[in-house]
Amino acid sequence: MYLKRPAIGLFFCLFYLAFYFTNKYVLSVLKFTYPTLFQGWQTLVGGFLLHVSWKLGWVELTSSSRSEIRSWLPCSGLFVGIIYAGSRALSRLPIPVFFTLHNAADVLSCGIQRCTLKEQVCPARVWSALFLLIAAGCLPLHDAQFDPEGYFWAVVHLICVGGYKAYRKSQKSSLISDLDQQYINYIFSVVLLAFASHPSGDLVSALEFPFLYFYRFHSGCCASGILGFVLMLTTVKLKSSLSSAHYASWNFLAKVVTAGLSPFVFDITLNVPTLCCLLLGAVGEALMVYSDRTGA
Repeated sequence: MYLKRPAIGLFFCLFYLAFYFTNKYVLSVLKFTYPTLFQGWQTLVGGFLLHVSWKLGWVELTSSSRSEIRSWLPCSGLFVGIIYAGSRALSRLPIPVFFTLHNAADVLSCGIQRCTLKEQVCPARVWSALFLLIAAGCLPLHDAQFDPEGYFWAVVHLICVGGYKAYRKSQKSSLISDLDQQYINYIFSVVLLAFASHPSGDLVSALEFPFLYFYRFHSGCCASGILGFVLMLTTVKLKSSLSSAHYASWNFLAKVVTAGLSPFVFDITLNVPTLCCLLLGAVGEALMVYSDRTGA
């Protein structure tokens, strides 16, 4: 956590790549499609490691009042929707497709902020939103691996992400720090997903999972939990060290590297229209990053 800014950014990209590749491996290759258990495990590991880090003095958590915690609970509910729907979508969609649909959440977030906070939208952001919407809207029409359920959960995921970003920005005057917000998210998620695991059928179905006692499954789950926690810490450190525009640049770079390398590891069928949609989505996000950095 005492690394210089470029090193933090490079580590962020590395952990971002490793986290998504590990999740994709467990969800798609091993086909462990029980999100209440998988995401419950990740948030349990993240919450436990964050609590231990706090007790050891490695990170600082501040005590929040009950009213502050209650005001943050809607965001925690959206966080559960993000990880649950995201897990279901990622298990069925290639990583580049998932990222293209995920990026459309920025359009929803900007729209909510424009309506509720009366923020002015610059021309570059309008073009960016247009490119992102076209890319996400045309992608299912040309995707050779079209999966209706995967796209459905991706839409649920992007709605939750857009709502989370908009609500979080509306609560920016809150005294709850980023780490405290994540700590509350972890606790809320563990409790809610634990109660939902049995009614959803995941708890019973997981007992029949063919790789339940294989080391590949155990190591993948352990890696996903630890990588998720480290990625969260690196993200918080990067956000605190850089402006939001510079953080967006590193986040964009991490997505491009992860999406660009994923076809060499996981199966994906690309045709010309699909590739054009993916590239248009990348251009739209790049334009949004550019508008944040220049204010144009």
